[in-house]
Amino acid sequence: MPEGHTLHRLALDLTGTFGGKPVRSGSPQGRFEGAARLDGRELTEATAHGKHLFVAFSDTEEQVHVHLGLYGAFSFVEDPEPPVVGQVRWRLSSGKVTADLRGPTACELLTPDEVDAVLARLGEDPLDPDADVERAAAFVARSRAPIATLLMDQRIVAGVGNVYRAEVLFRHRIDPMVAGRDLRPDTFLRLWSDLVDLMGEGVRTGRIDTVRAEHEPEAMGRPPRVDDHGGEVYVYRRDGQPCLVCGTRVRTEVVASRNLFWCPRCQRRR
Repeated sequence: MPEGHTLHRLALDLTGTFGGKPVRSGSPQGRFEGAARLDGRELTEATAHGKHLFVAFSDTEEQVHVHLGLYGAFSFVEDPEPPVVGQVRWRLSSGKVTADLRGPTACELLTPDEVDAVLARLGEDPLDPDADVERAAAFVARSRAPIATLLMDQRIVAGVGNVYRAEVLFRHRIDPMVAGRDLRPDTFLRLWSDLVDLMGEGVRTGRIDTVRAEHEPEAMGRPPRVDDHGGEVYVYRRDGQPCLVCGTRVRTEVVASRNLFWCPRCQRRR
């Protein structure tokens, strides 16, 4: 499932491509009935919160809400009317560029109250400059759940997924199973600050890179990582391979319904 940086980057791409322009809006698949109501309107802005995308248009208070889920994706092509390939839930076109959305979990037209209801279910977003980190920290400090579970709880931290969870815990040498309430008060704040930087870089580059300069392939004399997700990481999807820091084999275990990766030596409880 795409993590929060992907949705923020997508919001920037949609706004940069279609913002301030009247767009054609349709649903070749026929499953997004609200698409026709937006046809010919000006796309004013696309925004993101966590893993949710919101697209606003002129002359209406309703917004399109998109949740990509496991399989959703937008594709952009420089063609005013390319042939429809696959199940296109929503198509936007400016006359020069076309964006097709396929496979989302949600693509729906929501009223302002409905948008507020979606946002009310979500926690603080590290990519939101106005995020209330103290609110998220208070949730964590009260919880008996492992920090690895809490970081994936979108009601607490919106946008963090499996990659950022594993990597930020490794970068701070935190045992993934330690309870939130057993963390030192400043530990979560350091995790948050690191997520702000890492995810911000992910928006800029479009990929997840989490290793420090001294552990880059060139510095260590090792081959670059080859993976569909791209980017250099410490532990994510490296189960059974040696830790880049201590050489211990990386382990994996299902936590919060997703495979967690960690180094049992670097991240042992102290």
